[in-house]
Amino acid sequence: MTYINNFGDVGPGDVAVAGGKGVGLGGLVQAGLPVPPGFVLNTAAYTDFVEANHLEAGIQELAAVSLQASPQDYEDASTRIRDLFAAGTMPAAIAAELGAAYGRLGNADTAVAVRSSATAEDLASASFAGQQESYLNVVGMEALAGAVTDCWASLWTARAMAYRAREGIGPDAVRLAVVVQRMVDAEAAGVMFTANPANGRRDQLVISAAWGLGESVVSGTVSTDDVVIEAGTGRVLSRRTADKEVMTVYADHGTREQPVPAGRRREPVLDDGAAAGLAGYGTRIAEHFGAPQDIEWARAGGEFFILQSRPVTALPEPEADTPDTWPVPYPHGMYFRASIVEQLPDPLSPLFADLIDGSVSRSLRALLAEAVGKNVIREDDVGLPTINGYAYYYYRNAGMWRVMGRSPAAVRALIRGEAHMGVAGWRDFSHPRYEKVIQEWSAKPVGELSGEELLAGVQALLDAGTVYYTAVQSIIPLAATSEISFRTYYDKLVRRDGDPPALTFLLGYDSEPIRAEKSLYDLAAWARGVRGLAPAILKESTGSLAESQQTGFPPAGMDPAIWQPWHARLRDHLGRFGHAVYNLDFATPVPADDPSALLETLKFYLRGQGNDPHERQLLSAARREDETSRVTARLGRGRRAAFLRLLRWAQSAAPIREDALADVGLAWPLLRRMLFELGRRLVDSGVIAEPADVFWLRQGELRSAVEFGLAGPGAPAVTITGADRPVRAGAVAERKMLWRGQARAAAPQLLPESRWMERAFGSMMPAGPQDQSGDIIKGAGASSGQVTAPARVLSGPQDFAQMVPGDVLVARITTPAWTSLFAMASAVVTDVGGPLSHSSIVAREYGIPAVLGTGVATQRLTTGQRIRVDGDAGTVTIERPDEPAGP
Repeated sequence: MTYINNFGDVGPGDVAVAGGKGVGLGGLVQAGLPVPPGFVLNTAAYTDFVEANHLEAGIQELAAVSLQASPQDYEDASTRIRDLFAAGTMPAAIAAELGAAYGRLGNADTAVAVRSSATAEDLASASFAGQQESYLNVVGMEALAGAVTDCWASLWTARAMAYRAREGIGPDAVRLAVVVQRMVDAEAAGVMFTANPANGRRDQLVISAAWGLGESVVSGTVSTDDVVIEAGTGRVLSRRTADKEVMTVYADHGTREQPVPAGRRREPVLDDGAAAGLAGYGTRIAEHFGAPQDIEWARAGGEFFILQSRPVTALPEPEADTPDTWPVPYPHGMYFRASIVEQLPDPLSPLFADLIDGSVSRSLRALLAEAVGKNVIREDDVGLPTINGYAYYYYRNAGMWRVMGRSPAAVRALIRGEAHMGVAGWRDFSHPRYEKVIQEWSAKPVGELSGEELLAGVQALLDAGTVYYTAVQSIIPLAATSEISFRTYYDKLVRRDGDPPALTFLLGYDSEPIRAEKSLYDLAAWARGVRGLAPAILKESTGSLAESQQTGFPPAGMDPAIWQPWHARLRDHLGRFGHAVYNLDFATPVPADDPSALLETLKFYLRGQGNDPHERQLLSAARREDETSRVTARLGRGRRAAFLRLLRWAQSAAPIREDALADVGLAWPLLRRMLFELGRRLVDSGVIAEPADVFWLRQGELRSAVEFGLAGPGAPAVTITGADRPVRAGAVAERKMLWRGQARAAAPQLLPESRWMERAFGSMMPAGPQDQSGDIIKGAGASSGQVTAPARVLSGPQDFAQMVPGDVLVARITTPAWTSLFAMASAVVTDVGGPLSHSSIVAREYGIPAVLGTGVATQRLTTGQRIRVDGDAGTVTIERPDEPAGP
């Protein structure tokens, strides 16, 4: 039996023999990196030790700890298993080979590091770093044999067993090899990541360095210098030099800590040249392994040594720096994040940004031409440009003054329903016209359209949607005016002590978001009545269910006989309501494309949770009618007539507003199918890597690809390179990286940022000021009540699965497509919105508090943080652990 493997003989396929750490060292040696000499005592030695000492049965019995067991249960099992190893005797054959290999590293007093190398460690799929033990400055054969046995026993530490249980790795599936390396008398040491773990950037390396041995850096017990380096050039991008109070050094046995000499505490461990040299090794290592690496290094005598390398796990997608300046593209104008921009809370995808700017400009000019006269708005007066990726309404100063001079005419047109505005214009012109355009393009098989036809269809559908949204904007002020008028009249001239708030008279009506909620609830109620269906759905992952809904095939193991009717009913629901947008940017899927977000709420209802929306609506309607009868009975003829006239106006306007908003995305499922068809063809032509990358092209690039013939119905499968390539290689990845950095920014509501702009227009904006500090965040109280609960900060539908019933939903904005989450939320808090926004209307129907338009909630709050939402005061209070809980 051969128990020893030299590093140079260990290949990528030898994890079962040498463990993850051993394989990593083997790759480093083979790549010609400076690795201290050493060897691997392979897993056969572990197996033979366990067999010779008859430990296997005891280990398996003790290690069979339930995943739900307490930490103490794991500790108890670990102690008993490690006692078994301590009582064992190393077989003579193993001791002989270990002694011979040790002798080849120097002499009987050579100091070595002894490190565990498990067969389920240092893999790209999971990080087991720190789960087993390492021993430094081990001197002599007797100490080495003891350290090896301790390493074997450390396979069964409590933390290692608990981690493997969570990862689904059984106790019979792991073995341990041991790495033995000659110690480096390090003057400095640390770790290096070949990708930046803070922002995911693969073109940046991060080095942490300290004086002395590196074990204290790995364990986090000392402060480190941190240096960020550009991978391609070795240029130092940033550095932080710590006050390094202690360092780890050799002791007679093992290691010890000692104070850093005063003159070196604030001295950089690595100057720029040394950092660049180390980064060069890091780049070579990452290229050799083909993946970002977490590297331990040491420096002795001015030379670097690589002690080990493992794949970096859980690395975030790369993102650019978050912008902190907001330069405007055109001077002599004002920029607002309001109106349609409220439906665009995130940076725009490049293709949507290019297409929507012209579409909005054309739509606004056409509408205003009808409302205030031709030539009042000129071509460059309005637009929807992006600043740091965020959309802004742009009005050139001269054009704004011309429009304001005609505003009385515009108000008259709005009230009379002229220029296709108002409720009549929406009902009789805008909505039918939008449906007509969709029907015309739906009649054309997407797969048979040419690239030019697909582009034309995308533009036509987007333009139709933009024209529709422009008309919907004229309904919003009518709904707001109706509610404000009724509320003012009621509060000042009707309401007495003991009377309900004005909003009581506006609840209990149907609107498209409420109808969608009731449809979802009814689907869950039906499923609970089908034998075996609800448990089968709840057992499946949401991703699997969503995929099956798209493919038409049931998840593996689910009975097709019960799944098929479910599939059909969910398809019908999505056919009616699946066009609701989470975000107007067509890069974001709608429920019809990906029902994952809806499935989370369906599962909530399937578990029997949540309130019956039919019953809730009936109760609200009954209370509304009772209170109306009670109040009108005491009013005189004149006040009763005014009260009822204003009430009926407000009651009719709000649901129409919700109906109109819910259909903004009516064209989005078809529009997205067209874009994905273009994307699939461009993948076949080698232009992009996957169909969804089409959203990250610029309009000119997509048009060039179409004109080049790369997006026809039978586009050839070719690879385009060099000057003929319509999209620069790497452009899509760079744009995604830029978008992720921009998404972390808090876009100002008004630009240019100035005191007079804030004074003049700040109160009109849908979000509050972003300079709020302290534990109280102010917004607009939009639905009454007080709740104290954990925050749940969600950035979009991709996060919906994280929603926990009873948490406070915190988001930048909630559109009608977010309504399904209101059933689970105890309250709602948004960055954008007001007392008359969608969020407020739906929150009132659900009877949960809402504070909207805070401007900063998603920036200031974190998931799990306990907060008190006061919908009456319009405040969100961050609760500290030592504070008493609110109501």
